[in-house]
Amino acid sequence: MKLLMHMCCAPCSVYPVELLRGEGVEPEGLFYNPNIHPRDEYEHRRETVIQYAGLSGLRVTYLDGFMQEAWERFTGPEESRCEMCYALRMDRAAAFAKEHGFDAFTTSLLVSPYQKHELIETVARQAALRHGVRFYYRDFREGFRLGQQRAKELGLYRQKYCGCIVSLGEREQKQNKA
Repeated sequence: MKLLMHMCCAPCSVYPVELLRGEGVEPEGLFYNPNIHPRDEYEHRRETVIQYAGLSGLRVTYLDGFMQEAWERFTGPEESRCEMCYALRMDRAAAFAKEHGFDAFTTSLLVSPYQKHELIETVARQAALRHGVRFYYRDFREGFRLGQQRAKELGLYRQKYCGCIVSLGEREQKQNKA
């Protein structure tokens, strides 16, 4: 199977990539994350994916699409913000998979216990239908801690928030209360 893996970041990709390879599937990565804020964080995460790709021999395509202004203007409720974020990235991953002859696509977002797993699956399946490519669903959460430990061993930068401006603000509020 020719599988495209949308990569939200390097640490969240470690476990899914290693698991899939152990099952005889060699995924290819796609870094497309216009939600990450601010720009220096976006660049840091992109550089960490480049680092991981070099260490692991993973082929990755990098699509720029930094959209800081759109995220700064967004005022909807959290669920809508997350849905917009997931839908944007899953739609681009599905389109890329179809355009480049992949059998299916998946996402490293499915490893995190902090993400809205069912919402990711829903919007990814919708994107798959729109673009005529299969969404490869896999609940990778059981390997989250293992993947994070492996990322630490590899010396990869491990971020402390999901990436968007709202989650950055939430993290800063928690730090100020501590």
